[in-house]
Amino acid sequence: MRRTSYAIIAAVSAALIVSTAFAGIYLANPTTSSTTSSSGVIHVVAAENFWGSLITQLGGTRVSVTSIVSDPNADPHEYESNTGGAIAIANAQLVIINGAGYDTWAQQLIASSNTPHQVVLNVQELVNQTVDANPHFWYSPTYVNETVKAMYQDLVSIDPSHASYYTQQYDALKASLAEYNGRIAEIKQQFGGVKVASTESIFVYLANAVGLDVVSPPAFMEAVAEGNDPPAQSIVQFDQLITNGTVKVLVYNEQTVTPLTQSTEALASQHNIPIVPVMETIQPPDVSFQVWMNAQLIILQNALNQQALGK
Repeated sequence: MRRTSYAIIAAVSAALIVSTAFAGIYLANPTTSSTTSSSGVIHVVAAENFWGSLITQLGGTRVSVTSIVSDPNADPHEYESNTGGAIAIANAQLVIINGAGYDTWAQQLIASSNTPHQVVLNVQELVNQTVDANPHFWYSPTYVNETVKAMYQDLVSIDPSHASYYTQQYDALKASLAEYNGRIAEIKQQFGGVKVASTESIFVYLANAVGLDVVSPPAFMEAVAEGNDPPAQSIVQFDQLITNGTVKVLVYNEQTVTPLTQSTEALASQHNIPIVPVMETIQPPDVSFQVWMNAQLIILQNALNQQALGK
């Protein structure tokens, strides 16, 4: 079962009012494109739309970006490649993948196309993580900043004659990320050390950044993230954390909904624990990474405030 979170969409609308972020271009069903257009732009493929948003903002008018995974009603872990994606990757000068087993399909397409002089940015390798690491790197502000820098460097290496333009875009993007980074620091200052639970591992990196203590059983989170049944003992432990009031907020991945996670969400509601929905891909898909992420942080901050006020 999949569903789009109205809370996230509402928060995105609110965030848009106070944001000056750039708009990106995303294609759910990528189409054929030549390696370079008549205008000489760089053709880029991002395996997922969160990386696609950032490279779109960096490249500006000098890039044409195809983001392959962007469906709000699908679990990205279960994505299967198609002909359109294969053609897009074969024709790309720059391909950005997440790695860590999250988009193995993209790595296979890159290997099979064997496009000469193609630059591949593997985020997992960039941030020195193993293939079996928690793959949700875009929820780490540190990894996001490192990836944005690497994207900038790749664009300059591919198109050095426009280096000054990419530098201007890079500076603008860093400035645009300031609100998102600032809210992270604000939440950490206000709520550092608060115990929270998450239905899966997607939230761990961001929790570390904002100083929250994720106490839900790792075995539970990892199993849900991989589409497996958690160990029975981890389910019991998770339920106890909710019923005994240990956790103050439940973070719920809206794109990995199962009967088990639904029952966990229902239990939290019964015990008046605020539920914070998060998504794996940018939603709505036509807003920028920073607007989307800031909107989710607003929901988190509001939930923590609600608990702090005892409401």
